[in-house]
Amino acid sequence: MKRTAIDLADGRELIYFDERDDAVRDQPDRRDLPPPPPASQLRYDPLTDEWVAVAVHRQTRTFLPPANECPLDPSVGDRLTEVPAPDYDVVVFENRFPSLSGRVAEEPGEITPFTPVRPGLGRCEVVCFTSDHNASFASLPPRRVRTVLDALADRTEVLGELPGVEQIFCFENRGVEIGVTLHHPHGQIYAYPFVTPRTRALLAAARRHAERTGGNLYADVLAAERATGDRVVAENEHWTAFVPAAARWPFEVHVAPHRVVPDIPALSDSERDAFGPLYLDLLRRFDGLFDMPMPYISAWHQAPVRIDRELGHLHLQLFSIRRAKDKLKYLAGSESGMGVFINDISPERAADLLRAA
Repeated sequence: MKRTAIDLADGRELIYFDERDDAVRDQPDRRDLPPPPPASQLRYDPLTDEWVAVAVHRQTRTFLPPANECPLDPSVGDRLTEVPAPDYDVVVFENRFPSLSGRVAEEPGEITPFTPVRPGLGRCEVVCFTSDHNASFASLPPRRVRTVLDALADRTEVLGELPGVEQIFCFENRGVEIGVTLHHPHGQIYAYPFVTPRTRALLAAARRHAERTGGNLYADVLAAERATGDRVVAENEHWTAFVPAAARWPFEVHVAPHRVVPDIPALSDSERDAFGPLYLDLLRRFDGLFDMPMPYISAWHQAPVRIDRELGHLHLQLFSIRRAKDKLKYLAGSESGMGVFINDISPERAADLLRAA
């Protein structure tokens, strides 16, 4: 894989990840762009011990443009986009409308004595999986999945070295039902200046398990799922895809390496190669469930950058809000108000349907 970094017209960084060593990436960004916005504001909620980002500039971000105006397509002729080259394999660039960034204009003032405020320091990046606007991740060849995985490993390492960054989150949103604003096949990377609430909860449970048993909680859960096999959807030498016994979403699958590793950079070459075929098979099963493109979120759970890394176990969480061909799972009162999920499909039934898809 060849890595080439350039600066866009407004100073944001863009990186090409090419599968050919002879790829030349010397095309300049010919657009006239305003400066990137300053960092958002983080406000602390003392009632939940959580940080909330306020990023008002994101109200003006690009929203579902027509295909011939997609900013993630390559630049061709006078049609100039976020990617200056006329083609590409995988490309990563700083989000033009970031929730977090390193461009801190000024320290925010106090809201109340109970609500500390600080700059939304961090970084948000866009990951384009292919130059083909009409493709999907499921249509990529295994070699391209390996390139994407290597790019995520690169970014996880680099972003983890930025001052103040505590956690790296790589993910893909797919489908208007999920809330995507661009149809081009792409994912995102968030470099947070704190450990997220979901990860803190996972680590707290893992810490209690380690103190009680000496084991790694996720590894022990994975071993139990592989032993019963009731909810295993697919597996190979290095990875297992299974529906969690307490799945929150109608269709939810975890894809986990058999070896305990904290993050994507820690995966071996053989583990990276083995991920693609299994994951592509899983995505095609999702699309085959109702014979239509499945909306989903694909979320990589990595250990924090600086703390509790020994408690983590890398895994991918793939889930959809679609519960039937003509029905979606909405987060209503119990889920949104109290955080208590109610699943309409049993995890065992979901595993059966995915195995048959």
